[in-house]
Amino acid sequence: MTKQEKILWVILPVVLVILFLLSSTDLIIKEKKTVIYPISIIISDTSDDYFANFRKGADKAAEEYNVDVSFITLYEKGDQDQQLELVKREINDGALAVVLVPVKPEECAKKMDDMVLNCPAVIVGNLIPNEKVKSGIAPDFEEEGRKLGQAIARENSPGKPVWIFMEGLDYGYNRDIYAGAESELKNAGFTVKIYNKTMEETFRKAIEGLVYPGSEKVIIAAIDTKSLDETAEIIAGSPVYGSYVDGLYGVGSTTRLLTDLDNGVIKGLVVSDQFDAGYRSIEKAVESVHRGFQKEQIVLDSYYIRREDLRESKYEKILYPID
Repeated sequence: MTKQEKILWVILPVVLVILFLLSSTDLIIKEKKTVIYPISIIISDTSDDYFANFRKGADKAAEEYNVDVSFITLYEKGDQDQQLELVKREINDGALAVVLVPVKPEECAKKMDDMVLNCPAVIVGNLIPNEKVKSGIAPDFEEEGRKLGQAIARENSPGKPVWIFMEGLDYGYNRDIYAGAESELKNAGFTVKIYNKTMEETFRKAIEGLVYPGSEKVIIAAIDTKSLDETAEIIAGSPVYGSYVDGLYGVGSTTRLLTDLDNGVIKGLVVSDQFDAGYRSIEKAVESVHRGFQKEQIVLDSYYIRREDLRESKYEKILYPID
């Protein structure tokens, strides 16, 4: 073996070792790194019980868009200030965008107008003035109320009293839903009475009062999910109450409410695609982080359904989304 060949045999292993070290330390072969987007969803309740389909949609989008989702609930029911403090906390903790389901939309809009947000926000509801709020995603709430009122008027004789059960006009978008329902009902000749939940037994006491002599039958419309869930539970708990309530209607599409519709406890529901709302909220949040976008209000379709509609494929996809 010549001297040059000996030198070559010495150098070759050294070169191979160097190449191996360079490649293993990512200096030559660059692996494509996946960008993860930390996004926080702050909902309007102390529990996510009423957000199952919304969360399924958000989780599906998170999987497709490489998002690390934090799903944040309130500590105290109905506390708008606390919700906005949670928004600040999540941003300070590194969220690149926030998705907000306002507790009290009007109060939220006023207070966020004075807030300085360091990241984009998506509202599950109607757009608000803050420049960092890039998108609103929701059904037309007043239209939901109109559909509810029209259904009650279509399915019942005029002149019957309609009781509207709710957490309060400032809770969620109840004010808009109520405005739509009241307009349709009064135009059709129905009398309307509001029951705001001022204490734990508000709805139960109202229903119990129907069994006294001289009481007339009523129609009940519960216009937010919590109120409808509670009212359905009260009516289902005693066959006596069903004799005095001509029909329970409402807004919402949780699994429990759909079961109550199927069992005949609820007569009709106004529903919207909550899976789509969750999916698109994450989608728009990622878009705003990645390249920004113009303000837009995305209006989701809403539908009035009865028991017989539950098995229709059109509604099954909306009401029972696959994970």
